[in-house]
Formats: sequence, structure tokens, C-alpha cells
Amino acid sequence: MGYPGVTDPRLQISSRLKPVDGLNHDAAVQYVISTGDGKAKIELNLPEDSNGLGYQNLISMIFRLMSFRDAWMRVGKAASQSTTQPDAFIPPLHLVLIEEPEAHLHTQVQQVFIRQAYRVLRKHDNLGESENLKTQLIVSTHSSHIAHECDFDHLRYFRRLPATGEMIPISCVVNLGTVFGTDTETKRFVTRYIKVTHCDLFFADAAVLVEGPAERILVPFFVRHHAELSPLHECYITWLEIGGSHAHRLKPLIDHLGLTSLIVTDLDARNAENKSVPPKRGDGLKTRNPTLKSWCPGKEDLDELLDLKPEEKSIWHNQLRFAVRAAYQCPVVIEFKGGKAEALCNTLEDALVLENHTLFGESDGTGLWAKFKTAIENSDDVAGLVEAILDALKTGVKAEFALNLLELDDPKKLQPPFYILDGLKWLSGQLKERQEDLGLIVTKAAPAAEEQPEA
Repeated sequence: MGYPGVTDPRLQISSRLKPVDGLNHDAAVQYVISTGDGKAKIELNLPEDSNGLGYQNLISMIFRLMSFRDAWMRVGKAASQSTTQPDAFIPPLHLVLIEEPEAHLHTQVQQVFIRQAYRVLRKHDNLGESENLKTQLIVSTHSSHIAHECDFDHLRYFRRLPATGEMIPISCVVNLGTVFGTDTETKRFVTRYIKVTHCDLFFADAAVLVEGPAERILVPFFVRHHAELSPLHECYITWLEIGGSHAHRLKPLIDHLGLTSLIVTDLDARNAENKSVPPKRGDGLKTRNPTLKSWCPGKEDLDELLDLKPEEKSIWHNQLRFAVRAAYQCPVVIEFKGGKAEALCNTLEDALVLENHTLFGESDGTGLWAKFKTAIENSDDVAGLVEAILDALKTGVKAEFALNLLELDDPKKLQPPFYILDGLKWLSGQLKERQEDLGLIVTKAAPAAEEQPEA
């Protein structure tokens, strides 16, 4: 189990004697700490309550698992205390349930515990790889770290279903091993993704799937610093960097979890030769983004995507009462150097600079920031600025640019691009409706005019 570690005291078992107990002795766990100047070594025995709650819990669980195993196999005291014959029948199935083992355990201990617990239960000469004597270990947990260490096929998710009529809310169990059916490629990708990502989808109120590292850095930054998005701070949200080319692979999992999700992705326009090009109306362009094409909103034509109304960018699942929406670059009207024109953006960065051109034009920075400032100074109109920004993005480092934005003296001056702000407001509204459905929020009607309180 990894205990004791490099700095942890050793364990020692000693008898706990009390006169009133007579000969019925209990065993106590003591912690042995070595001290001294290197010449004279002294060992101090500290009582079991001198260690932290986490290690006390870990040691207690391991001893309990060992005792369960030995009682099943009739080893040691279990054999002497048994009233049956030594050759009596041993049940072929050993069922062990552990409730929330993560209590007081830090991340690494949680992961080691779940990897080793089953081995402890099978550590006996008659067990091991035996096909006749089976051990079934069932663990209930709220820890994403424990879920991360388990094989995807072994996970069972309890999904809360909304109340209908006079029925109370109930839950159903989802076998995550069957979520993807026969689609082995998608299952393999999602399993690998969850294995290399801190993924807490199973314990979230909502998920935000973002395009890349810049969005992963900046979208939570916008939520922290803009009052209109503050309700999202009261909810459990998981932020996943999945990329526009792979977000659609999570669709079966999102649908089975019934998890309200916002997909922040790029428009990614392409021409007839499938080459990436700046978005433009009336040129027969399409999107290269598989998420926009095959999941939400399920459109490929660029002109159609640009003209979709906000409510047409989401998919509502009435039976499970959850929704999924895509947030991608949409047309915005920009005022620049005395002129006003519609701008079509293709990435987070050009949308961010266009809608904050005053801030970037007045501030000094390095890397992409300096290139954007030069583009703003040398451009005469919106069309020229869009072209200059796209040229700067060809050689810039986007993640570095996003990190530089975190150092702004006044983060509130940086306005989120409209498509991101609109999507986050939608998500906040969806979560508020969910809370109202569960009775967590009571919407009160405004008082009548004659009942208005005096100032």
C-alpha cells in the first residue's frame, strides 16, 4: 500500500492491557519513530491516535480486508474460533463492500489503495488465480481519482432521474462498459483519454468541453472575473480539453450520464479542396469540425452555421432533462477607427483580439500580444485587421498568449468573446433550471406595486 513511506513512522503491534479486561486482550497499533544523534539511537512508540486520520483510515481498512479474507479462508483466529469442522465447505464467492474509502486520504494514497485492495483480498495460497473461489469487491466512491484507476468496464454510474408527476427522483445504474456498444475505436479513445486526464465527469453538475489549451486556460478565467457568470461558481463543473476533432467521441458517454454540457469549439472553415481558409459568406464553405457536423448542432454548411439562432445550437433531451450546446465563433459587429463592419472569426484568438482591440492596442506585451498590437496599429479597417490577425497567428504560440492574459492588472477589462459569453450564460441558465427542478431554488414572484417596501 506504500505505507510507511520515506518519512512515515513504522508500525508496531502491541498488547493493550486493562485490568478490567482480564485475559481478553486487544491489539493496539503503535507508531515507531527513531530519534537520536546518529550514535545513540532511541525508538519512541507513539499511540495510534498520533498519526493523521488518513493513514489511520488506510491501516484500519487494510487490517479489515485481511481479517475478511482470513475469516473466509479460516486462517489463524478465524480457524480456532470457528465451530465448523476444518474440512467444512468454504463458500465459493466472497463479497466485500467498501463505502467511500477516500475519506481523509490524499490523492496518491487513494490511487494506491484501489490498485492494491483486491490483491490483499486474494493473497492466500488457495486463492490467487483460482477459478473455484471468487472474490467480488464493490467500492462506492465520490473520488475521481479512484474512478481514474479503475478499468472503464468495471465502472457503474448511478444517474439521478428527474421526478415526473408525483414521483420522487430516482436513480438508475449505467454500465459504462456497454456505453459504446460495438464502436471499439471510440471506446478505446475515450478509455485512453480518461486514463491520461484528470476526469471528474462522473461527479459533475455540468461539463465544459474546450478546443485546446488556450480555451482551457481562459474560459475558467472569464468565469472567475465576470459577475454575470458568478452563478457557475456555485456548481460543480468539470473543464475538459478535448479538441474539436475529438469532442464528438464523448457523445455516447455524455448521453448515458445525462450530463448538461457546453462545447466550446472552433468554426474551422474549409473550402472545396478541404483546405483551411478564413470564414466568408457566400463562398460555399463548410466546417471541418466533426463535432459541429455530427453532434451539435449537426450542420456542415458554413453559411447555415453562421445564421443559426442561439436556441438552434443546442440539443435538448426531454426524457432525461439535460441539454448539450455548441459555442463557436459567430458574426460580430466591430467598431474600429471610425468604421463599423461585421467580422467573421475562425479561432478564439482572433475573436478575442477583435472584441478587445482597444485593450490590446493600448497595452504592451510580448510574443503574440506584440504582434496583435502591431496589427491593430497598422490596419485601416475591420477587414484589414482580421487579415493581419490571421497572419500573426500563423507563427505565434497560443498557450503562451493565454498565460500572458492571466497577468492583466484588471482582468475585468478583458471581455470574453461573444460566442463564449453567450454559451456560458446558457449553461448558467440550464443549471439554474435544474436546481429549480430539484427544489434547490424557489423562484419568487415580484411583489405588487402597492407592496413594494420603502427605501
